Amino acid sequence: MSRNIKDYIGIALKGVAMGAADVVPGVSGGTIAFISGIYEELLAAISNINFSLLKTLKKEGFKVAWKQLNGNFLLSLFIGIFVSIVSLAKIIKYLLENEPILLWSFFFGLVLASIIYIGKQVINWSFKIVVLGVFGIVFGYVITIIPSTTSTEINYFFLIFAGAIASCAMILPGISGSYILLLIGVYPVVMTAITTKDFKIISAIGIGVILGLLSFSKLLKWLFTNYKNQMLIVLTGIMLGSLNKVWPWKMTVSTYINSHGLTKPLLEQSISPFSYDGDAELIMAIIFAVIGFCLILLMERVAVQKK
Repeated sequence: MSRNIKDYIGIALKGVAMGAADVVPGVSGGTIAFISGIYEELLAAISNINFSLLKTLKKEGFKVAWKQLNGNFLLSLFIGIFVSIVSLAKIIKYLLENEPILLWSFFFGLVLASIIYIGKQVINWSFKIVVLGVFGIVFGYVITIIPSTTSTEINYFFLIFAGAIASCAMILPGISGSYILLLIGVYPVVMTAITTKDFKIISAIGIGVILGLLSFSKLLKWLFTNYKNQMLIVLTGIMLGSLNKVWPWKMTVSTYINSHGLTKPLLEQSISPFSYDGDAELIMAIIFAVIGFCLILLMERVAVQKK
């Protein structure tokens, strides 16, 4: 495929949108790739990273291998993703610390609309499909009530694992990478690491992302190709069950001291906004949830028009 500079700038801008989606818990970078028309090319490019590529590099040189990889496409896309993540991380970190209710309300709206978007694609309903959906709901909810790690030491192996799992969101429409990081309790750690340039944590997550893309991309592609309906209902169930995690109003049940000597929530319980100890910001929270919800509807409309 012949492309010019303008085309690659457009791809980079799509990468910016994917990066923004992966920073915000609720929207998948894979969904953005799907909507913007580069999903299949992205899957193909990632699948090209294999031993055959190494053989081509050895026998025919870098230029031929780069073309086989579709390197210009991937480079443009990942530059956009990188710029987006770095620029948005500070904003997200600030909002997490200063406007948590409004931020979580926005995330809640995003996730709720994403559930509807993914769920509507499920076809051929059956008892087995319903059972898979219930399993997804239970699994998603259980993840949200597991306490975050209380270790004062950063477990880099766990961060690599987290990055590997989160990277699946780049190639699977549904759950965002940041949402997975949120569910397993390392999202604030990663956002802080990006804003403070903690390259040890960033490198661990980056290694995990690379390993995840190389290891899981073909499996996920195969599952999505051969068991699309089952994958969609499980994703829908997991997202529905994990809504508890992004519920804006929480009551801290227990706390712990982190590695910086700060008191952080260990276990939180979702409560009614009317029982919240403090300013519930109910009206603004509803507005931000509606904004998040409408954003996904707008993206869906764009996808339909492209089809």
